[in-house]
Amino acid sequence: MTRIDATFARLRTERRKAFVSYIMGGDPDFETSLAVMQGLPGAGVDIIELGVPFTDPMADGPTIQLAGQRALAGGMTLERTLEMVRRFRADDDTTPIVLMGYYNPIYNRGVERFLLDAGAAGVDGLIVVDLPPEEDDELCLPAQAAGLNFIRLATPTTDDKRLPVVLKNTSGFVYYVSITGITGAAAAQAGDVAPEVARIKAATDLPVIVGFGISTPETAQAIAGVADGCVVGSAIVSQIAAGKPVAEVLAFVAGLADGAHRG
Repeated sequence: MTRIDATFARLRTERRKAFVSYIMGGDPDFETSLAVMQGLPGAGVDIIELGVPFTDPMADGPTIQLAGQRALAGGMTLERTLEMVRRFRADDDTTPIVLMGYYNPIYNRGVERFLLDAGAAGVDGLIVVDLPPEEDDELCLPAQAAGLNFIRLATPTTDDKRLPVVLKNTSGFVYYVSITGITGAAAAQAGDVAPEVARIKAATDLPVIVGFGISTPETAQAIAGVADGCVVGSAIVSQIAAGKPVAEVLAFVAGLADGAHRG
């Protein structure tokens, strides 16, 4: 059982929904990013998605793209992202960490080496948005063999024929993208999300977590109310981009977490 599996088992016993937060590793700089990451569990975050900066983030909107550019300009790399995980794990051995990004940095490092290093650092799962199920032999299956969850995205365009293919080797949870488009582009609507979550849950026993288009405690509560939890990324990254002190960023996160947990 991974930390992700254990977290969802605990949340089920507590009858609470999950709150997942996304930050870009190294944005605006390594130490500030690490300080935010270290404060997330205390702000109510159940699972941390840690972005690996990449030069061509095709699924991300302007907010996340700019965060990646700031991180890259500051010298952030895949290795330094893993160092963030190692530093975090020195004080927290329970909060799950999911690396989210693109395949190129992993490919350049070498899959076998990456999986060894990620596991040793304390990574629990991967979301690699540009590797479709047809490429599962490339990273998904080796990752699962190495004890890491491989989390797949389902979208409003994932029809009933495609859904079983998406779910086949997914583990940890299913990430449902609530809107068609890029991150931070529109607001999620619980009325639109609910039937899609129900459709996915009819096909899998995995938790379904909804992301994209969530930026307020009220939306977090509404979306978590029709799913197993929600993810917030762009809204948090926007706080960091605005130069807010770490304490203010974490206070903002705490409000979102409270909304999700009331869902």
